[in-house]
Amino acid sequence: MRLNKFLAHAGIASRRTADKLIAAGRVQINGQITRTMGIQVDLEQDVVKVDGKLVQKPTPHKTYLLLNKPPGVITSRKDPEGRPTILDLVPKKYHHLHPVGRLDYQSEGLVLLTNDGDLTQRLSHPSFQHEKEYWVQVDGFVPNVVLYKFRKGVLLEDGTARARVRRLSKIPPEQRFWIQETTGRTWLAFILHEGRNRQIRRMCEALDLHIRRLVRVRMQSLHIGDLKPGQWQPATSRQRRAIQGIKKNR
Repeated sequence: MRLNKFLAHAGIASRRTADKLIAAGRVQINGQITRTMGIQVDLEQDVVKVDGKLVQKPTPHKTYLLLNKPPGVITSRKDPEGRPTILDLVPKKYHHLHPVGRLDYQSEGLVLLTNDGDLTQRLSHPSFQHEKEYWVQVDGFVPNVVLYKFRKGVLLEDGTARARVRRLSKIPPEQRFWIQETTGRTWLAFILHEGRNRQIRRMCEALDLHIRRLVRVRMQSLHIGDLKPGQWQPATSRQRRAIQGIKKNR
C-alpha cells in the first residue's frame, strides 16, 4: 500500500496532507526518515511512525466475492504458462484478493475470492471439517453398489478416501440453464470434508467412472445460487452472515 494511502486509512491525515508530512521528513519507516513520494508500505512487516509516534495499522475492509469458475481457467492469481486465471474474470480493483478452495483446470463452480485470512484458513484446513458439495456428471448409470463403495472408502495412492455420494435425481431450477440433464449420463452429488488433490477424479477413476463435468456448488453454507459460469457477485448480507458463522464455528 502506498504510504500516503496507509496514513489516510490509519486516520492520520488525508492523502494530500500525508504527502506534506512525508515531504517535511516527519514520517519514518522502520526507523528511517523517508521523503519518497509513492513509496510502498508492507502492512505485515513495516513499522511506520509520524513525529516519533507509532501508526497503528488499519484494519482492511473484508471483501468477499462469489464466482462461478468455468473450465479452462486456473484457480490462481497468476499462471507461469500464461493461461487465463480467476483474476481475469473480475475487475482490477479486486486483484488483491486471493481464491479460497482450489479447483483444477477443467473443473467448474464456486470459488470464493477474499482478503480474509481467517476465513481462508477455516475453509481450507481439513481440521475444521467444513463440507463441500460437488455435482459430478459421469457416463452411464451408476448402481447402488458403486455408491456404497464411495461411502465405504476407495483406496488411493495416498490412503483411503471417502465421500457421501447420491444420485442427483433432478437439477434445481436455478441451475438448470447451465447444468443440463443428458441421456445416457448420471449426475452424482458428492459431499466431502477433506480436500485432497483431485480427490473426486481419482476416486471415480478407481471405480471405472468417466467424468464429463465436475462442478462445486457449495462450500459449507455458501451456495453457488444462480451464478452462470464466469459470473461473480459480492457476497450478499445473508452470505456475509453465513461467512461470520463459518468463522465462529469451532
